[in-house]
Amino acid sequence: MKRIKILRIIARLNIGGPAINTVILTEGLDKTKFDSLLVYGSVSKNEGDMSYYASQKHIKLIFIPELKRELSFFCDLQAFKKIYNIIKIEQPDIIHTHTAKAGTLGRLAGISYNLLHLLKKKQIKFIHTFHGHIFEGYFNKVQTRVFIFIERFLAVFSSRIITVSDSVKNELLALHICRKDKIEVIPLGLELDKFLEIPIRDNIVSNIGIVGRLVPIKNHRLFLETIALVIASNPMTQLKFKIIGDGELKKDLEAYACRLNVNSRVAFLGWQRDLVNVYNGLDIVVLTSLNEGTPVSLIEAMASGKTVVATDAGGVKDLLGDNAHLADNSKDNFGVLERGILVKLPDPITFAAALTFISQDHALRRDIGIRARDFVKTKFARERLIRDTQNLYDSLFA
Repeated sequence: MKRIKILRIIARLNIGGPAINTVILTEGLDKTKFDSLLVYGSVSKNEGDMSYYASQKHIKLIFIPELKRELSFFCDLQAFKKIYNIIKIEQPDIIHTHTAKAGTLGRLAGISYNLLHLLKKKQIKFIHTFHGHIFEGYFNKVQTRVFIFIERFLAVFSSRIITVSDSVKNELLALHICRKDKIEVIPLGLELDKFLEIPIRDNIVSNIGIVGRLVPIKNHRLFLETIALVIASNPMTQLKFKIIGDGELKKDLEAYACRLNVNSRVAFLGWQRDLVNVYNGLDIVVLTSLNEGTPVSLIEAMASGKTVVATDAGGVKDLLGDNAHLADNSKDNFGVLERGILVKLPDPITFAAALTFISQDHALRRDIGIRARDFVKTKFARERLIRDTQNLYDSLFA
C-alpha cells in the first residue's frame, strides 16, 4: 500500500512545545503508513535552539534559513519560493503546518500549487496546528485584525484546524476563524518519563523558578515585582528565585531586578538542556504569561510533581482543572484548583499572595503535585499524540 506523504513545516525549532511536537510526530508516525519530511527555519537571536533534538531523532530535515519568526518581505518571499519548490518535488498528500508564519507561507504555497495543478486527481490537503495564537498581546489592533483575516482565509482551504486545548479552540471560535466542525483538539504529547521519576517532596520551600523565553508575552516583570513583594513582606525569608531561559529582554530584566533590589536573590540561568536537574531543584514553578497555548514548562513541572502557580492565560486552566477550594480571602483573586494555583488577576499583589499561601502549606503542595503528575502522564503522553494524529490523517483519506 502506498504510504501517505506528510510535509511538516514549522517556522523554527526553538525551545518549546511546537518544536518538540513536530519532531515527535515526524519521528514517531507509523513508517509503514506514513512518509514524513520536516521543513524548518531559523531561530531568532537569544532563542534556545532545539535543532539538536531533531538531529538526534534521525529524521528527514530541510532547513530554510529565510523562514523566520520576524516579518520580512524579502525573506518571506524567498521562503515561500523554497517551500513551493519543495512541494513540487515531494508532492505530499498532506501539508501540516505549525506556528503562525509557517502556517501562512506553507498553506499559501500549497494552495498555489493546487490551483496551478487543478487537473491533477490528487489535491494536497492542509492541516494547521494552533499551539497558541498571536491574536492577543503580540501586535497592535490593526495588525491583529489583518492576521485574523488571513487565518480566516487560510482556514477555508484547510481540511482541519488543530488546537492543543479546549480554551484555544473556544478562542478561535469566538474570533470566527473557522467552523466548529473543522477544529480538532489534540493536546500536546511529550517525552515525560524522565520527569516522572523525580521524587515528590513536601519540604520547606527554598527555590521558586520560571522557565521560558525572556520576551514581553511571558511577562517576567510580573515575576520580579512579585519577588520584591514577597521579600518585603518576609524580610527573613531565605527563598531563592531562578529564571531559566534567554531572550531579547534579558538585559532589561537584569536591570529591572537591580532597580527592585532583588538581584541578590534572583539567578538568571539561561537555557538549560538538563531540565530534569532544573525541575528537581525547584519547589514551586510559576508562569506569568499574558497569552499561552498549552505551556510545556507547566506540563514538565507537573510531571515532576511540582506545584505550579500561573496566570489565567490560554490553556493554563485546562491544565490545572476545576476548583478544589478557593483561598480563604476571596479578594486575593486566586484559586486553588485540583492541580495548581490559578492567579485570576495578573498583578504582583495577587501573585505574591498566591505564592505565600501555597509555600506555607506543605501538605497541600504534595497533594497537588500527586494529582498533577497523575493527570499529565496520560493526557500528554507521546504515544497518545501520535495515535490521535494518525487517526486524523487516516480520516482525511477514509
